[in-house]
Amino acid sequence: MLGLSPMFTHIDSPLVVFLLALAAQILAVIAGDYIRKRRQVFRQDERHDFATVQAATLTLLALIIGFTFSMAVTRYDQRKSLEEAEANAIGTEYLRVELLPGDLSSPARDLLRKYLDLRIAFYEADDPAAADEIGRRTSNLQSELWSSVLPAASSPTPITALVIAGMNDVINAQGYAQAAWWNRIPRGAWTMMFLMAISCSLLVGYGEQRKGSIIVFFLPVVVSIAFFLISDLDNPRGGVIRVHPQNLQAVVQSMTPQ
Repeated sequence: MLGLSPMFTHIDSPLVVFLLALAAQILAVIAGDYIRKRRQVFRQDERHDFATVQAATLTLLALIIGFTFSMAVTRYDQRKSLEEAEANAIGTEYLRVELLPGDLSSPARDLLRKYLDLRIAFYEADDPAAADEIGRRTSNLQSELWSSVLPAASSPTPITALVIAGMNDVINAQGYAQAAWWNRIPRGAWTMMFLMAISCSLLVGYGEQRKGSIIVFFLPVVVSIAFFLISDLDNPRGGVIRVHPQNLQAVVQSMTPQ
């Protein structure tokens, strides 16, 4: 799915990013070649100045792509780390609620098992609409989880305080993970990359004088592949490189009903 407003907001299809970038850059190359053919041939001093501008522009494009790639990798690593933290919080709280009296412990453990299944479903969902529905169910279940340990606060002890704090950690961990999924590469970064890529392709097409040369199309292909990888890393749900809930799934093995 591709969100556009009016240039780019969040791009959720790496393949669409690749095709759009490739098509736009190829058109820019062709346009640059067309413009060159409509003007006089470079003079010697103009060729040197043009080469300087072209090299500087290509260098700036490489820097922007490198910085944006670093942003995408950082966000991907953050989502992985928070999935691990969420699994640890749920697994720890599952053990802690066993310290509560039996009439409180058993319902809380059952709710935690249901909550864990919902969190795994959230990470594995491909459809944004399904993910939104899972989010609503998660919010409702969080209220039930909090209510399940709240009666223990009527007779506070160090143990009940530990259990209540652990449930708070479970709820907070989900909030941090959700915030990381919303933390995407800004629209301005995407816009600048696309404009720089088109400008560089225009300059490459304008500066190439050999008739029928295919080397001018190497830059659009390479840059489009880079855009594909950045979009894939930045997209938490619809890309090829995704955060799999392996830590949450591992916690399931320890949550066998008594």
